Amino acid sequence: MLQWGIITGVTTNQKIFSVEKGINFKKRVFEILSLLDGPLSVELTNTAGSDDDLVEEAVEYSSWNPRNIVIKVPMFGNGRGIRIVNRLKKKKIKTNVTCLITVNQVLLAANAGATYASIFFNRVRDVGSDAVKTIQESMQIIRQSDSATKIIVGSIRKPEDVHEIAVAAPHVITIPYKILMQMPFHERTEATIAEFDQAWLEFKKAEASVAYA
Repeated sequence: MLQWGIITGVTTNQKIFSVEKGINFKKRVFEILSLLDGPLSVELTNTAGSDDDLVEEAVEYSSWNPRNIVIKVPMFGNGRGIRIVNRLKKKKIKTNVTCLITVNQVLLAANAGATYASIFFNRVRDVGSDAVKTIQESMQIIRQSDSATKIIVGSIRKPEDVHEIAVAAPHVITIPYKILMQMPFHERTEATIAEFDQAWLEFKKAEASVAYA
């Protein structure tokens, strides 16, 4: 996808890494970093640990590349994710508060000083909420408060989702590879290209006939 020239960052999580069985986690992170000079979100995995455990894990990951690595911190229901973000901000470690479903969660992440706040588009819909409105209202809060937090929107299941999200105008859209590969295609576009190619072949044939005559 780098050859398209449109990729500005990468996000990962435990589920994504678990698909790649038999790899070394740290080595894979460094491989990604070698391909792209941009933000790479790496999620905390020791979620059963204490706040200190999670901060220690975050410090370790960030040390691999402080400029580009962003620590994904889940929005725990008891508020501990916000506590961790606050502690990491004081250490000047970039954060991405993840698994966000509501505007209230975005508000908390922004006020805590998160670098990014990630809204899960289709999971918002799964619970019966208006995902587009959630993005729009979150962006309104960010603008009105002059917050430096950037809104990321992920949980995309089809190309049409990207259209809706883009119109809602978040800062970043996280698009899976399989969705990106579908986005350039439309059957009417393909038919139009074929029509133009055929017209050109007919033109060249006619041109050759005139030249021969």
